[in-house]
Amino acid sequence: MPDLSYLTRSNPDRFDLKPGQESMKAVVTTGNGGYDKLDYRDVPIPVPESGELLLKVLAAGVNNTEINTRLGWYSSSVTSGTEQYADDKKDTGELADGGWNQATPFPFIQGTDCCGEVVAQADDVDASWQGQRVLVRACMRVNGFEALDNIWMASDFDGAFAQYVKVPASEVFKVDCDWTDVELATIPCAYGTSENMVHRADVGVSDRVLVTGASGGVGSAVVQLAKRRGATVTAVVGKSKIDSVAHLDIDRIVERGADLIAELGESSVDVVIDNVAGTGFTPLLKLLSRGGRYASSGAIAGPMVNMDMRDFYLKDLSLIGCTAWDEPVFPNLVGYIERGEIIPLVAKTFPLEDIAIAQQEFLKKQHFGNFVLIPPQS
Repeated sequence: MPDLSYLTRSNPDRFDLKPGQESMKAVVTTGNGGYDKLDYRDVPIPVPESGELLLKVLAAGVNNTEINTRLGWYSSSVTSGTEQYADDKKDTGELADGGWNQATPFPFIQGTDCCGEVVAQADDVDASWQGQRVLVRACMRVNGFEALDNIWMASDFDGAFAQYVKVPASEVFKVDCDWTDVELATIPCAYGTSENMVHRADVGVSDRVLVTGASGGVGSAVVQLAKRRGATVTAVVGKSKIDSVAHLDIDRIVERGADLIAELGESSVDVVIDNVAGTGFTPLLKLLSRGGRYASSGAIAGPMVNMDMRDFYLKDLSLIGCTAWDEPVFPNLVGYIERGEIIPLVAKTFPLEDIAIAQQEFLKKQHFGNFVLIPPQS
C-alpha cells in the first residue's frame, strides 16, 4: 500500500496563477460558511507527482458530505441536522474542528465523486492508463486495510469540482461498461458508503433489512445493494417519493413519519441501515431482532439521538459505525456495474459553475437520484 499521508499537506499558494501557467476552471472552497465560500475561478492545472495520475474530470457528483464539510457540520459543537444547520448558520466563521473533528484544509477543491479520463501520469506510473475512463475510490486507507485510518478526496485534499484532478494511481479503477460519464459519477460516494455498510453488516439472503431515507442517494443505493444480496428490504420513504422508489424492487414501503413499531412490530428486522438518525432513531433498536445489526455512516436529520441501552445490551445487538471503506467495497462496485447488477439513478445535471444552485436544490430534498456537475470540457 503506497504512503498517502502526503495528500493532506496543503499549500494555499497552489491556487495562485503565475504568468504563462496553464489554468483550469475550479470551485475553490475558501472556508466554513455559506454559498459565498464557493469561488469558481481559474487555478493552475495540477501536476502529477510520484505514483499519481492526472484525470480530466468528465462528471462529478454532488453529496451531503461536501455541504457538511463547507458548513463545518462535522464539528462536535453541531447538534442539528444538515438542512437545519445550513439554514441557521449562513456564516459559521472558521471551526477548528469542522472537518470530522479536525481542521479542514481550506482553501481546497471539493468534489468526492469523480468520473474521469486519464490524461497524464508521473514518470513512475504505467503509461497504459492513458485514455482510460475511470472512477476514483474517494475513501483512502492511509496505513493499509489493516488499520482504519483514512482520508477522503475532497474533504482532506483536492477533489473533482474542477476540470482536472490528480489522484494516486492506487485509488483509480477502470470500469468496462456502457454507462454514461454522468451515470458513473453517481457511484463513488453514495454507493461506496452503501456497500461498506451492507458489507460490514454482513447482509445475506435470509436477512430482513430496514432502510431509512431510502429515496436519498445513499438509501436508494443500499436498497439495490441489499436486494442483490438476496435480502428482504423494507424502505422508509417520504410520501412524495413513494412512486419514484417503487421500481427498485422493494418488498415493502413504509411512509416516513409512520409509527414503525405499529407498522412492522418489535423484533421484526435483522438489519437496520440508517443514515437519517435524529428523532427517528429511538424505535429502530426496538425493531431489531435479537442479535440484530444496526449500521450507519451519517445523521442527516441530526447527530443527537435518544437510546435505551437496554435495547442494545439485552438483545445482544451490534452497532456498526461505517466511515473507512473496507478493501472489497470498491472492487465489488466495479464488478456490480460491469455485470449489470445495479443501476444508476440520475436526478439532474448542472454546469460546474452552478454549484451553489445545485447544492441549494439538493438541500430541498425534493429530488430522487443524484445530482451531477459537468465541468467545462474544452
